[in-house]
Amino acid sequence: MAKLSANLGFLWTELALPDAIERAAVAGFDAVECHWPYDVPVGTLKAALESAGLPLLGLNTRRGNVESGEAGLTAVVNRVSEARANIDEAIEYGAQVGCSMVHVMSGIASGEEAYATFVDNLQYASAQAAKNAMGVLVEPINTRDIPGYFLNTVEQAAAVIADVAQPNVKIMFDSYHVQIMQGDLLTRLQAHLPIIGHIQIAAVPDRGEPGQGELDYPQICRAIDAMGFDGYIGAEYKPRDSTEAGLGWMSSIDRSPSA
Repeated sequence: MAKLSANLGFLWTELALPDAIERAAVAGFDAVECHWPYDVPVGTLKAALESAGLPLLGLNTRRGNVESGEAGLTAVVNRVSEARANIDEAIEYGAQVGCSMVHVMSGIASGEEAYATFVDNLQYASAQAAKNAMGVLVEPINTRDIPGYFLNTVEQAAAVIADVAQPNVKIMFDSYHVQIMQGDLLTRLQAHLPIIGHIQIAAVPDRGEPGQGELDYPQICRAIDAMGFDGYIGAEYKPRDSTEAGLGWMSSIDRSPSA
């Protein structure tokens, strides 16, 4: 049974986050996730989630200096104190609003020292998250959208997770990014299913609604369900028109209980 989550970093962005949460509930989503909700007071966000009856699945660590193109700091050498401050902020905020996972953004980096920095910071993040019964996610991101991003492939993420060696660190499998970088989605999902903590979908190549493009998401979601994945499928796409106008794809996803 596919459970759908609305990523409010891209959906209903014209609304304040509490209002977007309400709209996601009305539209029939089972959960929400977001990017950087930190400007919303904890009490306000928590009340909105409770009113809508939706869990908050995930949020991101801050990107760093956005104007200079930073996209996370966790693998960036000589920025450890800032990276860990961002990790602490995300976990503290997430714990207070009942969020279950934090996406720790690696940033733009390369090389062995960056790899070691990333692993060390993820071990720190894992320990801090575990204190709050939270998970940590790492996401391979395509180099077309973010040139130079440290983490690019599912296999690279799996190697990092093996070296971190903590059960609460898993992959955020964004089908859009994986298709652009590697393809063969179902084989990679099956091979890495035990360490996949969350799955996201969007059309390829334009990152629009899942109902168009080169990926057959109704079939992919059926296959994911057959694999036994019991998490949520996150709708992290950029609407081609308004969010409301593009929600027709939801009816093509089988959300009936599994046999």
